[in-house]
Amino acid sequence: MRIIVMGSGVVGVTTAYSLLKDGHEVVVVERHDGAADETSFANAGLVAPGHAYTWASPRAPSILLKSLWRQDQALRFRLSADPALWAWTWKFLANCTAEKAALNTARKVRLCLYSQAALHEVLADTGVAYDGNGGGLLYLYRSQASYEAGVAKMRILVDQGLPLEAVDRNRAAEIDPALAPVKDKVAGGIFAPSDESGDARKFTQGLADWTRERGVEYRFGTSIEAIETEGDRVVGLRTDRGRLTADAYVMALGCDSARMAKPLGVRLPVYPIKGYSVTLPIDGRNNPPRLGGVDEDNLVAYAPMGERLRITATADFAGYDKTHRPSDFRTMLAAARDLFPDAADYSRPAYWAGLRPMTPEGTPIFGRARQRNLYFNTGHGHMGWTMSCGSARVTADLIAGRDPGVPLDGMLLAH
Repeated sequence: MRIIVMGSGVVGVTTAYSLLKDGHEVVVVERHDGAADETSFANAGLVAPGHAYTWASPRAPSILLKSLWRQDQALRFRLSADPALWAWTWKFLANCTAEKAALNTARKVRLCLYSQAALHEVLADTGVAYDGNGGGLLYLYRSQASYEAGVAKMRILVDQGLPLEAVDRNRAAEIDPALAPVKDKVAGGIFAPSDESGDARKFTQGLADWTRERGVEYRFGTSIEAIETEGDRVVGLRTDRGRLTADAYVMALGCDSARMAKPLGVRLPVYPIKGYSVTLPIDGRNNPPRLGGVDEDNLVAYAPMGERLRITATADFAGYDKTHRPSDFRTMLAAARDLFPDAADYSRPAYWAGLRPMTPEGTPIFGRARQRNLYFNTGHGHMGWTMSCGSARVTADLIAGRDPGVPLDGMLLAH
């Protein structure tokens, strides 16, 4: 079949790869001038089944409430007149029970583990370079209370087959010697030896090049103006560079998916949640972290990427606004510098803010809705890099009529 994939982020490009491997003629349509220029541009870089906890948890409502007057909260709610924000937030809060958090987390980690295995198969097949860093990730806790709470909740991940090790500060410093000078600042951590990290943008661009060389057509600089339908089928895309047609279509548009699907009568519960990242040059510094991880008490993620250090934090419930100021990064940089004072050149930050396509449950959306030749692969939130290769395979399986290799409970649209 001829299949058009809408979007060339990490989810769209991995979908193109999976469809190419199935023998389809694939066209990728992207408004930007290259792959991975939106949410995949400068994300955290963690391939992290060990951090698959859903954001909708019993603690989330109080954090959002405090954020109305405190700027140091990991989740921040911005008052807005946007009715879509209020509708989405209401659904998010409805998922903040202990029972639903456990269910959604279990679903997420299953997909994450499946997808990580698929990533390794893609890498073995293509040899794409992406500043990959294996050896595990460390999830660090500053206080004894938060450490004990973290150890208690890790059981849900272990029950899904993820190897995790609760470690004290001395063991954490053995795993990553960069922590040795500051180990007294942490109470302990959780080590996920099978987690890893890498540059999602570099991977996506490399995979786009690999697939292009083997026949995938990329239509960059092409904006989709409308999805044209007749009856229960999509019959074409109207773009600013002409009309495009195919036998089937995949929507992998991230935060734009909800707006693009609405005229089709499909209401996707996907809303943009803004995150912030800083990329710093290591410049021969003598003590950068060897492994990536998360400062859990501050919810600041970090990942070494070759000669760079990526630091990410914060979830702003702020709509489609991607603007940022240096002051937005002050808290996260202070937390990172406290743990890794000589990790990188903190005087040369490259700031970025992007939008995560979140669902209230934290799980992505697959399958079809009203149009039987339109498939969705969207709503991956903060785990798009981790979930991408598995989600691509799921989508290819659904198009082919095969049973996906992972349960999709709660992730399929009705049709």
